[in-house]
Amino acid sequence: MSLGGNRLFGPLDPAADAGYEAPPPRVGFFTDTSICIGCKACEVACKEWNAIPDDGMQMLGSSYDNTGALGASTWRHVAFIEKPSIRSAAQQPFQSSWLMMSDVCKHCQNAGCVESCPTGALYYTEFGTVVVQQDICNGCGYCVTACPYGVIERRSPGQPGGGGAFKCTLCYDRMRGEQQPACAQACPTDSIQFGPLDELRERAAGRADDLIAAGVPGVQLYGADPDSGVGGNGAFFLLLDDP
Repeated sequence: MSLGGNRLFGPLDPAADAGYEAPPPRVGFFTDTSICIGCKACEVACKEWNAIPDDGMQMLGSSYDNTGALGASTWRHVAFIEKPSIRSAAQQPFQSSWLMMSDVCKHCQNAGCVESCPTGALYYTEFGTVVVQQDICNGCGYCVTACPYGVIERRSPGQPGGGGAFKCTLCYDRMRGEQQPACAQACPTDSIQFGPLDELRERAAGRADDLIAAGVPGVQLYGADPDSGVGGNGAFFLLLDDP
């Protein structure tokens, strides 16, 4: 297998471009935030399966969020966004609602982290996903600044792998064993769906059309377009508001 050379434009098929012969269909995540209940089962399953160290788990004070953001020790992050709204005097004068979203590495087709890595520690798998090889990572941090989504991060000294870069692997070990990622399996509402990207994009488009037809405001797909600047995300989202 060839890991390919660093370059400023990306492949149409990351697995084939990386040198895999007859790779399986590219897979990824479709996260439907309209049915996320904020239970954090995905966060727990991710930490348990991947033996991710504790990252503090302190309540932020501004919401029910206790992990804050994606990082070296948070590979799934459930965001809670409170949306206040003003009602008429005849109704309650103030009412708020919540948008909840389980965020994750986007496993970009044109991944800046892969292109910037000087050691080849970051590479495309046969499934078109992006993984870090910890025994090759030298902790330079170039991938951290190259990621447009702020996903990848170096662990603090004292933690397992301290100094090295870490992020979601899309449970590469489970996929090789023909199992779905831990977060998708644990999700009780199927908000997180795993499978071939072409199938997920078709399913997501149908879901978005149904919600729009039902009059749900703000419906949009984020990261589903394969013609985007990163070549289409391997993890994309149905949102009910602007990103």
